[in-house]
Amino acid sequence: MDVGVWMSPQGGKWWKASNSNNDNIYKGRPAVILPGLGNNSGDYDKLKQTLNDKYGVRTVVAKVSRLDWLRNAAGLVDPNYWRGTLRPRPVLDWYFGRVQHAVQEAKDLAQAPGATNVSLIGHSAGGWLARVYMREFGLSHISLLLTLGTPHLPPPKGVPGVIDQTRGLLDYVEKYCPKAVYTPQLKYVCIAGRYIEGARLFDNSNPNIEALVPANASQLAPDAAITNTATASPPNTTLRARFVGQGYKQVCGQADVWGDGVVPEVSAHLEGALNICLDGVYHSPVGSDDATRPWYGSPDVLEQWVQHLLN
Repeated sequence: MDVGVWMSPQGGKWWKASNSNNDNIYKGRPAVILPGLGNNSGDYDKLKQTLNDKYGVRTVVAKVSRLDWLRNAAGLVDPNYWRGTLRPRPVLDWYFGRVQHAVQEAKDLAQAPGATNVSLIGHSAGGWLARVYMREFGLSHISLLLTLGTPHLPPPKGVPGVIDQTRGLLDYVEKYCPKAVYTPQLKYVCIAGRYIEGARLFDNSNPNIEALVPANASQLAPDAAITNTATASPPNTTLRARFVGQGYKQVCGQADVWGDGVVPEVSAHLEGALNICLDGVYHSPVGSDDATRPWYGSPDVLEQWVQHLLN
């Protein structure tokens, strides 16, 4: 058996050993990927394979299909939904059950002696859902929470045209979930992308007019309209940037900010965490490509944050 010992940037060791049958034996902390809203497990297959094959990180994706997200409609019968005070449970119990199953599967894959802790990788809403999971199921088996383009913060109150699309869920997360830390025992790493700068819909915009644009407008304009030009003046701003800005506004209350095309940078960071911003990174594996529109899990982008899984 040939055994490779690779050094992490912090000096810690991690291993990938292979035998003559090309069967890989991995030692170290396994990882669980938590899909974002509307994503399914298959969207993360390439990321999972790269982590497993290239970096020796045993990885499990929580099993979620696109149709599963329709289960969230159960919240419509909860009066708290209409009051904007919705809580994660029981509406999202189906999701936490999938995460718990994936965490147990990841533990079973761990081959290092005593390696029972796991890393959680939460993409988009999967990041704040991971925080609720940690509150409900405990922290003792988690060594790292790494979030990718997660809208951690609730939208500001009292901003004209801004509606909390989580109907109070992010207020709950902010109030009741454990605060972010970066300690030897537990690390929070929050990664944001700077793919496109949003813009106001109109120069000297009227918030009430902006409110007429759908909250998901950032996903409606043609991709060819995207530009990465910073601080463009309103007359030269692309239609896509204006629509993206309306999506950003629903998340953070402001349109003219940078973000990954869906989640503004300011919302993807947490006080107390190690906060990282990566230029040119798009929000989702859906609609991305590794060359012109890489997302957080594209190989060249992954190389910039994978070290946090390896030590």
